[in-house]
Formats: sequence, structure tokens, C-alpha cells
Amino acid sequence: MSEEQWTKSSFSGGIGACVEVRRVGGEIAVRNSRSPSAEQTYTQAEIRAFIDGVKAGEFDYLLD
Repeated sequence: MSEEQWTKSSFSGGIGACVEVRRVGGEIAVRNSRSPSAEQTYTQAEIRAFIDGVKAGEFDYLLD
């Protein structure tokens, strides 16, 4: 992943409402493609903890 390139999941639909990520220095920036100027940055440890929680199903209740 380059520092300039935003990446989204291959599972994202074509409706223009995607979560996008990119590396910025030692951190990870996250934004919604509908609001590209409203990005937030997180440490790699914070992103790792979130991804581990997603993989463990900790956020599945949000989709019910």
C-alpha cells in the first residue's frame, strides 16, 4: 500500500459509500469515500486491535 493511494475492500459495492484506508507515515488513515476530507488516523496497533476484533466476530451485532 503506497502512502498516497487509498484502498478499499474488494467486497465494497459500487454505490460510492466505501471505507477507504491508506498508510500515512507510521499510521493508518481511514475515511468514508462520501466524505473524503474527513479522514481519521490511527496507530498500527489500534488498527490491528480493530481488525482482530472484526475477525473474532465482536462487531457482528452491528449487522443484525
